[in-house]
Amino acid sequence: MAAAVPPSGAVAPAGRPGDGDAPAFSPLYQQIKTLITRSLEAGEWRPGEAIPSEMELAARFKVSQGTVRKAIDELATDNLLVRRQGKGTFVATHAEQKVQFRFLRLTPDDGEPAGAQRRFIDCRRLRAPSDIARALDLKSGDAVVQIRRVLSFRGAPVVLDDIWLPGQLFKGLTAERLSDYRGPMYGLFEAEFGVRMIRAEEKIRAVAADAGAGELLGLPAGTPLLSVERLSLTYGDKPVELRRGLYNTASHHYRNELS
Repeated sequence: MAAAVPPSGAVAPAGRPGDGDAPAFSPLYQQIKTLITRSLEAGEWRPGEAIPSEMELAARFKVSQGTVRKAIDELATDNLLVRRQGKGTFVATHAEQKVQFRFLRLTPDDGEPAGAQRRFIDCRRLRAPSDIARALDLKSGDAVVQIRRVLSFRGAPVVLDDIWLPGQLFKGLTAERLSDYRGPMYGLFEAEFGVRMIRAEEKIRAVAADAGAGELLGLPAGTPLLSVERLSLTYGDKPVELRRGLYNTASHHYRNELS
């Protein structure tokens, strides 16, 4: 039976897990994964920074290097860490080109990717409507930040996004800050607000454009659109963003990889 690992990083005797730790029957590499995740959540290593070597972490946690390697392999699979050949292991960041559009699955039909142009229409603080509060695990009436934007590709508007964020986590977020930031929006969230999107859940359905959405996307009312509702979560599966997007798929398609 594997021993549980207390918050200090030392391995506790079997059957004596530290407060709040994984049960004693949890595999040792999973316990190390939990401890490394806690350090990431606490900001011990910032997005883009290198974490200590496997040897250093093995000494810190008093386990074998192979156990640390297995934990890091899983964290890399979860997109929390990135291995770079000959350089080490780094905290993943949405500022990296290959991951900044990890949650945007829209692909042009001709297969030629194009950068998105953003136009922010609105960014305001308001009391959370009941359905938004429920999705973000907030109390009804808590403050949220609502963002509306249009994404265009090759000059043509393709996506209309309505985004809600917990107001407590995003104090000071304005349309000006969003517009002035040159990188991806999730990069701004992690760099300036310390909120990192770890994973997301989506619901997809076909809808018809109403007059307002049609005007912003340059389409007649009634045009078929793909509705994508995405709930993004950070460490501990805490919801930190609700996004409802309307996609014009006339020249794009939604692409996903299943395994």
